[in-house]
Parts: sequence; C-alpha cells; structure tokens
Amino acid sequence: MKRADCIAVLGLALALAGPAAATDLNVVGLFGSKAVVSINGSQPRTLSVGQRSPEGVELVAVDRETATFEVDGQRRTLRLGQPYVSRAAGTGSSVTIKADAGGMFWTVGQVNGGNVRFLVDTGATMISLPAADARRLGIDYLKGQRDGVQTAAGRNSAYRVTLDSVRVGDITMNGVEAHVVEAGLPFALLGMSFLNRTEMKREGETMVLIKRF
Repeated sequence: MKRADCIAVLGLALALAGPAAATDLNVVGLFGSKAVVSINGSQPRTLSVGQRSPEGVELVAVDRETATFEVDGQRRTLRLGQPYVSRAAGTGSSVTIKADAGGMFWTVGQVNGGNVRFLVDTGATMISLPAADARRLGIDYLKGQRDGVQTAAGRNSAYRVTLDSVRVGDITMNGVEAHVVEAGLPFALLGMSFLNRTEMKREGETMVLIKRF
C-alpha cells in the first residue's frame, strides 16, 4: 500500500474511533404535519413528517403540542420550545431530579457556595433569585443592570447579574447570568441560563440533567 493511502486509511480509522458529535435540536414551531426546528444553532427550518435533515434528524410525527423525531438512532418527543441535546461520548457530569406530588421539579443547589432551593423552570430565560436570597448570599445586585421581569404577581423590578458559580448535583457552572427580583418571587428559579448548558432528559417523574459545557 502506498504511503498516501496508508495516511488516508489511518485518518478514516481515527475519525471512526473518535467521539460522536452532539446534536442540538430545538422545536421553534408546530403546524399541521410540519415542525419548525433549529439544529445545531442553525436558522430555523421547516421539516415535514417523514423528512430527514442533512444532520440526520427525521420528523416522525406532529400533534398540537409535541413533535417526535428520530435523532441519534432514538425517538425523542419534544414540546414547543423544549431543547434536546445529545451528549458526546465521555462528557458530562449529571444530576437526577424527582418530581414532587404536584409534578414540579425541586432541587437544592449552591450559588456562590451558599445553599439555594430551586424550582426547575424551562420558561425562565435565566436563573432568578429573590432579593432576600441574593442578600443572604452576599450578592451586591444593586450594581447590576436594572431590568424588569414578569412574575405571578405581575411585572417586577429586577437586576441582571453574573453569578460566580452555580452547582446542582455534580454539575458546576461558572459565570452564569441571573436576575435578582426585588418582589413577587417567593423562591429561586433554575432557568435557561443554566439549563441551556445541559442535556435535559425527562422520563415520567424523573428529570436528568447532563452537563454539556
């Protein structure tokens, strides 16, 4: 075998032996027999039932609230706005969270080394902390950017800050954006500024978060 051919064969073998890349899938819209999706951060595109994207994501079924895909050799059913990220081999710390009797996912984590009880909330754009928790944790949130957030009590004043560290289970993330809400927020929310950096898997009353980066 020629030297050039040997190099080509070796390169192919290394490629096949390497870890598989993660697939990042997000459902942007649902209508009829079609779903609007973003794959690996691309611009949203429309898939019809039975159509497979160049990345190998196939739309299997659609209803009013969910879409089912064939991705990474498995079927995944996602709600509108729910992300799915497959995990490349050999990566990721994880945490398993059980639902309470009301179907809510609560967990105790640490913010800047202090304990915080979180409600997992995929509808929150970022972690949200009541002002009382922020003061207890020594966060000088008044130096943050003034903002506003919608809570169950209506529109409330908030400050945008960057948390030094957030830990939930085995997952630790640094430099996580958060809102500190002055009123109307009775408990902390584990929002998408943390969750977007994980792969979220839910099976019945169990949710597993696996760190992506």
